[in-house]
Amino acid sequence: MGAPRAIGRPVARSNLGVKQLVTLLGEWESGDAAYAALAARIRLLIDDGRIATYTRLPAERILADALGRSRTTVVSAYGALREAGYLVSVRGSGSVAMLPRRGPGAVAEIDFAHAVPEPVPGLEAIIERVTGNVPDLLRRPGLDLVGDPLLRRRIADRYTDRGLPTTPAQIVVTLGGQHAIALVARTLLRRADRVVVETPTYPHAYEAIAEAGGRLVSTPVTAAGWDMDHFLEILNRMRPEMAYCIPDFQNPTGASMPSAHRERLADAARRAGTALLVDETTAELDIDRRTDHFPFAAHAPVRSSVPVVTIGSLGKTVWSGLRVGWIRADEDIVDRIVRRRPAGDLGSPIIDQQIAAEVLAGYDDLLAVRSAQLRIGRDTLTGLLRNHLPEWEIPDVNGGLAMWVGLGAPLSSALAAAALNRGVRISAGPKFGVDGAHERYIRVPFTEDADDLAAGVEVLRDVWASLDRPGAPDALTRPA
Repeated sequence: MGAPRAIGRPVARSNLGVKQLVTLLGEWESGDAAYAALAARIRLLIDDGRIATYTRLPAERILADALGRSRTTVVSAYGALREAGYLVSVRGSGSVAMLPRRGPGAVAEIDFAHAVPEPVPGLEAIIERVTGNVPDLLRRPGLDLVGDPLLRRRIADRYTDRGLPTTPAQIVVTLGGQHAIALVARTLLRRADRVVVETPTYPHAYEAIAEAGGRLVSTPVTAAGWDMDHFLEILNRMRPEMAYCIPDFQNPTGASMPSAHRERLADAARRAGTALLVDETTAELDIDRRTDHFPFAAHAPVRSSVPVVTIGSLGKTVWSGLRVGWIRADEDIVDRIVRRRPAGDLGSPIIDQQIAAEVLAGYDDLLAVRSAQLRIGRDTLTGLLRNHLPEWEIPDVNGGLAMWVGLGAPLSSALAAAALNRGVRISAGPKFGVDGAHERYIRVPFTEDADDLAAGVEVLRDVWASLDRPGAPDALTRPA
């Protein structure tokens, strides 16, 4: 179904309070006219999903009062957004956020906002082989809440081979990693349960947890790793119901948790009675990590009343269009998840599962190809950034899909808004935080081809030079 509409006018699905909008705006003023800077920041918030479409924005007068600006400034900003297609306003109904329709002649963009690699070479042959036996596929049940037996066995066998003994009964196949996160959250959480999440982190994960009723508590992680003392102190003091973490090539920082920290975290969670939701969708995106890590759950006690639930998927390692993920958990948790699942969906498509089973039969070879691709992308992007933007903090990453780049100034939203006007879409740092922080960082993926990486970095360099920032040369004296 499309978005709900009354005849000729949009219907808001939700309202955005003025305090929420002011928080999202952050330090929105730039060298542009105030109304243009405000419009640019709201446009960015809509573009990257921090303001959802069909959300009613605060009235112009109320927002002007909250910002300490004239109503004319906000009226002009809203007017610019309407003209660009980002707002639709109807008398008596307020202003509703939209995404503009992009016609067939729209200028192609360089997408630095999504860390999505191309399909891994070799996948096409697997798909052709599986779909060549259509009569056999059509004889299989179309509704499947648990997962194809062959696929579940191959997922379980891979965990066992990596040092975590697993049976097929501990596996539920899902519609990708995001679906797995949401399904676990809906199953294990009750309204207002506390949940610890890393900050920064994968934004759709904390959104799914919040939708399930979780109250988010954050613990910091950087490209250098976790503040483990802070993490453990929260578990000990708050005894939250759940903690969500990405221990391998963390999104977006790229950090990987040392084995000793995994052991400490698993032990602290057990003592606090905190379930661990461990996102390992990036765990096998290794480029040149010096040490090999067991799956996180291998560090947890074999018999414990506190669950460690692991999420995996093929979306990042193989192809984002192969919507196959899984949950690994103790059998009692699996039973609860399967009972809860029909309220949201009736199972995973059988063709996708058959393709996934064939993928796992030759997974190591496909991962080697993916690793080689990522190495080229990482090395290319690192060289470009260090050459064109030497003042930025470029981390050394040894896996994953992106790098968490330090700007040295709280300008990531301003940079993202200005880059969007030049055809480069990139996610500002605050998108990855639960509290509007991280304005000093942007996530830059290395999944694009070399030409797009070069063109995108050149735009970022030019836009960065145009921004007003402490210590920068005056715009009139900067080289063209």
